[in-house]
Amino acid sequence: MTSIKSWRWLMRKKSGLSDGGKSSLKMKQLPFMAILCTVMLFIVYRTTKYQYHQEEIDKRWSLWGQAKAYPATSGKLKGLPQGIIHANSDLELRPLWSRSSSRSKASVYSNRNLLAVPVGIEQKQNVNAMVKKFLPENFTIILFHYDGNVDGWWNLDWSSKAIHIVARNQTKWWFAKRFLHPDIVSIYDYIFLWDEDLGVEHFSPSRYVKIIKEEGLEISQPALDPNSTEIHHRITIRARTKKVHRRVYERRGSTRCSDSSEGPPCTGFVEGMAPVFSRSAWYCTWNLIQNDLVHGWGMDMKLGYCAQGDRTKNVGVVDSEYVFHKGIQTLGGSGHGITKVSKLKKTTTRQGGAGIDVRTEIRRQSTWEFETFKERWNKAIAEDKNWVDPFRSNQRRMIRRRRENQGLSKHST
Repeated sequence: MTSIKSWRWLMRKKSGLSDGGKSSLKMKQLPFMAILCTVMLFIVYRTTKYQYHQEEIDKRWSLWGQAKAYPATSGKLKGLPQGIIHANSDLELRPLWSRSSSRSKASVYSNRNLLAVPVGIEQKQNVNAMVKKFLPENFTIILFHYDGNVDGWWNLDWSSKAIHIVARNQTKWWFAKRFLHPDIVSIYDYIFLWDEDLGVEHFSPSRYVKIIKEEGLEISQPALDPNSTEIHHRITIRARTKKVHRRVYERRGSTRCSDSSEGPPCTGFVEGMAPVFSRSAWYCTWNLIQNDLVHGWGMDMKLGYCAQGDRTKNVGVVDSEYVFHKGIQTLGGSGHGITKVSKLKKTTTRQGGAGIDVRTEIRRQSTWEFETFKERWNKAIAEDKNWVDPFRSNQRRMIRRRRENQGLSKHST
């Protein structure tokens, strides 16, 4: 009996020593585990920070604000090393030769903008005044000659500094779609796609660019002088007491504009005669331009979708820098960006002998393109199940607010 008790006592003592050994072992391991966890956390932090900095570097190298991606994934480029692929270009003129001391220096273009204008020789004097304003302000000039006459411009001192593209009887949007691809104009901060019949006596390109940068306008236009020959939309008229306006108020006529208006032509709207696009907005707009719909009718109502955010904030009209729209008569008469077509008779003759009113035919074509554009827009919405209208929620909220206000007014009466 005594031996059994002694055995139990020895076993308890041994067990106690064992538990104490385990506890002391655990205590000794705690500092080591803490150090290990600290090291692991430091490694995770450094890795995450490195990845973040690499992404930021890639964004800086990418003109579109996205990580730089080599196009070498294309099978057509697999024969080239990635570093030699140059996917973008520009519209800068290059010398045929340069001094040996400057050959190794890479050309760096910063804060550069682009003015693109469809021109005919009859508007040479007005275009001359326009270019003389823009060229000294770090602008690249490209002229789209829709009348085929380039030789008539060479006597202007700046003509050799501009880029001249010729295609008879083509529209501004036809030229823009084919020659202003985003990869070609990616070095330019802003793209001015203007008509030729704008008076710039009260306009400064540098002050305008400064204002739209300060205001955060992705899509804009200069206001029109109230005395302009031709004005199509009230929102484009200059407000004398403002620097910029983003909406208009109208209580007369078929279009009613108020604080509750959330879309064109009351807000988020510029006209096609003198639009100005940021680099990102132009990337979107170029893709919106339909290759075969050359008159651009209806597109101005959808430009707000390219405003890189809220169109009521990112689209605006600059009042302090304004232009005079001369409204030069074009084939088709007044309208949304009617084509300027040179040296065509108002009436031509068919093979059968019957006359064709060219102006009327152009208006019919423009109207058909307008309806076609609307049909394509609606079809695209119906087919793209993942697309969500970014402005639909705003419209619903404004409708609900309007109904609530109407209900309150009824109760008060």
